[in-house]
Amino acid sequence: MSRMIDRLLFWRGPRIAVVELHGILASRLGALNLKSAGPVLKAAFGATAREGHLILDINSPGGSPVQSQLIADLIRREAEAKAVHVHAVIQDVGASGGYWLACAADSIQANAMSVVGSIGVVGGGFGFAELIGRHGIERRLYTAGENKARLDPFSPERPEDVTFVRQLMADIHDRFKDWVRSRRGARLTAPEERIFDGSFCLGSQALASGLIDGLGDVETLVQTLGGKKARARLFRPQRRRGLLRLLPGMAARSVVEAALDAAEERAGPQLRA
Repeated sequence: MSRMIDRLLFWRGPRIAVVELHGILASRLGALNLKSAGPVLKAAFGATAREGHLILDINSPGGSPVQSQLIADLIRREAEAKAVHVHAVIQDVGASGGYWLACAADSIQANAMSVVGSIGVVGGGFGFAELIGRHGIERRLYTAGENKARLDPFSPERPEDVTFVRQLMADIHDRFKDWVRSRRGARLTAPEERIFDGSFCLGSQALASGLIDGLGDVETLVQTLGGKKARARLFRPQRRRGLLRLLPGMAARSVVEAALDAAEERAGPQLRA
């Protein structure tokens, strides 16, 4: 029986596992996070016993640094436990947290016009203290703990709060830089002050600076790894769940998802382009 299965598999050609990691990284339902991507990654790694290769299909501008690290750590644990060589292919964008995910791979490819990098942290918000004052609105806020209402948008900004947030962001940035150094190592050829300044670049520029290893696409890589008969075996997280499914049409769901993504991008220090 096993010989017959082997012959059938040989005739069919190899199937290379391709995991789709698309979208904003966030903990909310419907976004890219450990809860949505974890089971899919584990299933994909479980299907790589014969070929020994797995491809990450990445298209993400980033988001939550926590989810970025959780997913990347899972990828490395599974890769090392199963002796699988992981490849990343960046589609339109693999920036900030998206690039964090790409660095979990042993090699990275992108299109010459892909947006790559953005190794930095951004955060911010709005201040409404003067606005509500002009309209005769009195802010009443009661706390236990002098910093419990830190960064409250309806209170005047305090210099010590700005210092506090900048330090948090610097700490996250340091972790991001350490991760890139540990995964890319001597392959980084550009000066660190340029690589880690938070800017993004095109895939062709990323190749020249060592952020990626080559230019390519998923289909070509599948056949490079498995031969002309090789095909992709796609693993995709289930992203649309909960109340969004009750909306009457694709357009309505897309509007709500876009609004949620925009809110995620603007809520606190995040890794994003």
